[in-house]
Amino acid sequence: GYRVSLQGNFFGRNHTYITFPEYNPRKHIKLDPPLNIQSNATASKCQIWWSVPSYLAEILQCELQYKEHSMSWEIALNKTPPSSLPQIEIEATELRSGITYIARVRCKVSENEDSYHSQWSKWSQTTVFQKPGVSKLPEKILNIRTMQFLFIPLSFGALLYLFWNCKLSSR
Repeated sequence: GYRVSLQGNFFGRNHTYITFPEYNPRKHIKLDPPLNIQSNATASKCQIWWSVPSYLAEILQCELQYKEHSMSWEIALNKTPPSSLPQIEIEATELRSGITYIARVRCKVSENEDSYHSQWSKWSQTTVFQKPGVSKLPEKILNIRTMQFLFIPLSFGALLYLFWNCKLSSR
């Protein structure tokens, strides 16, 4: 342990203040954020993985945060990996097709660890992923436009046909 004190000259007098009588650095760790976050999305799930120092992997607790690309981080969803492995899966049912998502990870020493204590690291760099498949909305828009372009000429053709038949039958 260490003794941390603050010394200074205040109003012409030297003062020493003891801030931590027994400071133990292993109880106040600030970890670096996870590195190399990557993702792979399939039709059934999205796998996200990252790198942490191998000697810390067993004692770390990680948290993943993900959101739709256009949304704010304040409304992002959080997930905790079920094991100490630096990876997590998001089920496809939690994602919408055709929407781009962005994810990031942070870590800290697990609450179950007695030897070390830490605060959360800063957030990692981000990874971007998208559930494969085409969004249903563009298909509907395409079908509506197709119907409009077909309906108008077909209606005009039917009216012209009726007019032509009525004119010929009156003669």
